[in-house]
Amino acid sequence: MAARLRDVAERTGVSVKTVSNVVNGHRHVSDPTRQRVQAAIDEMGYRPNLSARGLRSGRSGVIALALPELDNPYFAELAGFVVQAADAHGLTVLVDQTDGLVERETLVMTGIRGPLIDGLILSPIATDAEQLAGSVGRVPIVLLGEKVSHGPVDHVAIDNVAAARLATEHLLDVGCTHVVAIGDLPHSPQGSGAAQLRRHGYEEALRRRGMAVDERFVMAVPSWRRQDGASAMAALLDAARRSDGVFCFNDTLALGVLRALAERGLRVPEDVAVIGIDDVEDGRFAVPSLSTVAPDKEQIARTAVQMLVDRMHVDQDAGPRDVTAGFRLVRRESTDRFWRLRARRAGTKVGLR
Repeated sequence: MAARLRDVAERTGVSVKTVSNVVNGHRHVSDPTRQRVQAAIDEMGYRPNLSARGLRSGRSGVIALALPELDNPYFAELAGFVVQAADAHGLTVLVDQTDGLVERETLVMTGIRGPLIDGLILSPIATDAEQLAGSVGRVPIVLLGEKVSHGPVDHVAIDNVAAARLATEHLLDVGCTHVVAIGDLPHSPQGSGAAQLRRHGYEEALRRRGMAVDERFVMAVPSWRRQDGASAMAALLDAARRSDGVFCFNDTLALGVLRALAERGLRVPEDVAVIGIDDVEDGRFAVPSLSTVAPDKEQIARTAVQMLVDRMHVDQDAGPRDVTAGFRLVRRESTDRFWRLRARRAGTKVGLR
């Protein structure tokens, strides 16, 4: 027989109401009690009866996660963390793909799922702040990413300017003298979001070192996929522009860059150092392994889910909140040996010709 709330309460010596508060993510439970109850829930295999709970509370126990691309490694890994965070609150996650289209983003915001969901976590690509203000539906919404910040709903993102600056500064710190940026999106809806901010961080890093920004070293791409990174790197090599460092606006672009360099017989990091942003799992197993700036995806997911839970139960009328998640530099083979190799080759010109 499936465990019931009452069974968990008897096992832990607390009231049924306290167990319910833990299951529903209410904050009015002490940490020791919450941990004890959660341990019993896990041990006994208790799962909430969503149908019964919905009838009693008017809620379904389901939240939606809407992402631009489910085959993008960053979004796939982020979705996994959202599911884990939601499960800790007894919530089920319904995942949707918007393809970065404003009409699909509008549909998920205005409640296309109707009574199926209690809240929405959305990573918008095409929707701007004005459209968002006119599209907010009946359920709480938390935004991820950079397209809309300081808007009418809660928002979680990293500081993309600082992340890009850190990546670029790392290339300069290991000895690169000519750093290319790959990932500008001037003709895409994404251009006003992460791409623009990461370009700004790249340029800021150069200026802080007294270096000029050369527009020929900022490579535009149609999207942030592996093929786009490979094509941009090939175009750079065909143009014979000297570079000994490549900053990619995300890791999937960087993986394409690694492939293009290998096909041209160039070694990483002996000839050129490469770094990305996102810390996707593929980068850890690339040859060479990819240096990156790693957003705290687990923190992003946990914060977004907690914001939804707060809105559903406690803070419905509070003003919108903006949370900046952390990130860190991860040094791997694609940059970490560059300075040592450069030192050994002192007096030898390093870079692409």
